[in-house]
Amino acid sequence: MCGRLSQYRGIHEFVETLGMPDAWRNDVGDKPLLRYNIAPGTPVALLRWEAADLVKWGWRPHWATGPVTSINARAEKVAHGPYFRSIWPHRAVVPVDGWFEWVDEGATKKQPYFIRRRDGHPSLCAAIGEFYGNERDGFVIITADAQGGMVDVHDRRPVVLSAQLAVAWMAPDLPSLAAEQMALSQGEPAERFEWYRVSMAVGNARNQGAELIQPIP
Repeated sequence: MCGRLSQYRGIHEFVETLGMPDAWRNDVGDKPLLRYNIAPGTPVALLRWEAADLVKWGWRPHWATGPVTSINARAEKVAHGPYFRSIWPHRAVVPVDGWFEWVDEGATKKQPYFIRRRDGHPSLCAAIGEFYGNERDGFVIITADAQGGMVDVHDRRPVVLSAQLAVAWMAPDLPSLAAEQMALSQGEPAERFEWYRVSMAVGNARNQGAELIQPIP
């Protein structure tokens, strides 16, 4: 799962989806984000229990060696493995308008697809991270096995939560076991989503604009 995200609405529109419009300190701003092609390693708007922030997409523990920085964490392992142990209690929601996957269709280059909710609402992706206001801050998106026809696009998908579960996910008093079960089995099913081919231009992270999420034949 996904190497690119799309966030083009304003943070207030994302917050309103959760039914808690006055609950956050807004450190993102009021204007539409207009980011159609967000790459790892760049700031992404996310929601925590107390604030809406811009946080780098990608994280690794302080003791890890080598250049690899994780952008995703598998729901099956995230609650118990040593790699994410320190940030597992620090939960957030990444609201996205959609995300991109690349599919090998036998062509010279892999074909990009855009995936979004059928009902037009944002996808509220479960995430964890380090949020201390320093250079180590970062987050990862939790992923699970893909379901239904979504398997044809990619074998992994972000854990997208309903608005009610997204609020519960962020609550600081949510027990660890309940959070684990939420990540493992309570993500939105494949039938809530649609996916379609989009322009190869999305492969270049410098390209932005609404044309990147328009369907192509």
